Amino acid sequence: MGDLLGVTVSPVQPYSARKEYLCPGCQNTIPPGVFHLVVVPDDEPDLRRHWHHGCWHKEMRRRFGAAQASRR
Repeated sequence: MGDLLGVTVSPVQPYSARKEYLCPGCQNTIPPGVFHLVVVPDDEPDLRRHWHHGCWHKEMRRRFGAAQASRR
């Protein structure tokens, strides 16, 4: 998914998802074996977060508006 407005978004396939993470969008867990996204700020890589795909899409709409989020 590449660089996107100062963040790099990378998909994590179910076979690669081996740990449980907390999604910052909904505060629910992402269990092992579930597709999700890793979002890494370009200037602060220590702040990488694991997001549910839908939660990240909602975050993009919240940050950038519906029209811009649909183009990403």
